[in-house]
Amino acid sequence: MKKSVIAALLSLTVAFTARAQWIVYDPTMNMQQIMAQAQNIAKYIEMVNNQVQQIQTLTDQLNEFKHYEDLFGDPKSVLLATVQPLVNDLTKTELGQTLTTLETTVNAGQAMVYNANGLFHSVGTTFTTPNGQTVNRQQATYLPVAAVQKTTDNYLTVSTDAAARRVALKNEIAATTTQLKAAKTDAEVQKLTGVLIGLSAALNNTDYELNQATASALVQDVANRNDEQRQIEAQKEQQHAEFTEAIQQYGQKFRLMNAPTLFPTQ
Repeated sequence: MKKSVIAALLSLTVAFTARAQWIVYDPTMNMQQIMAQAQNIAKYIEMVNNQVQQIQTLTDQLNEFKHYEDLFGDPKSVLLATVQPLVNDLTKTELGQTLTTLETTVNAGQAMVYNANGLFHSVGTTFTTPNGQTVNRQQATYLPVAAVQKTTDNYLTVSTDAAARRVALKNEIAATTTQLKAAKTDAEVQKLTGVLIGLSAALNNTDYELNQATASALVQDVANRNDEQRQIEAQKEQQHAEFTEAIQQYGQKFRLMNAPTLFPTQ
């Protein structure tokens, strides 16, 4: 009997303990857990919002870059047809020669037969005397003339080339200006502006080449005139010395009579 009572009491105690586990509730602990979960959720939401804001900022920047690219354009995609003619003109060897080069290539024989495409008469390398004798002309006398003719031909060559280049460059400038009017992007405008500057510089360079060729001809002509005057002065000095020497020799050979002339009286 006693064992039965003890077993019953143990059973009641276990049942009461099990029932007490279902009934116990700690509001403070539960509230702390809820607040902790709420804070975690708030931090997660804040993190998501930051990421969304960063994505929006990147999207705005990308859109701004695309808008800027639409306005500025891609410089690599801008291909100009007038660039290559400019490069060809700038890399072309100038036809004009320096005065030193011209003087070292002077040919007196060419000066004798020079006629400027029929404008002048050729003097020829020889001439015939009235008695029918053929005489060769002295080439040294025609060297200054040949130098002037050489510089003149150089000027004509440069002038002809410059005139053709000026026409071509002005056409390229007109075409580039037309493209500049129709430009849609800043990159295209900048490239076209650079090409216009280069074309203008090339056009001005033709004037410099002409000026150099003109200066060579003028300087050679001045040098010829100076040498001609030098030869005249030298000839005068030589003639004066020769005349003085001749007078002295004449005085030594032919003395004047100092004694009075006596005539016969008878």
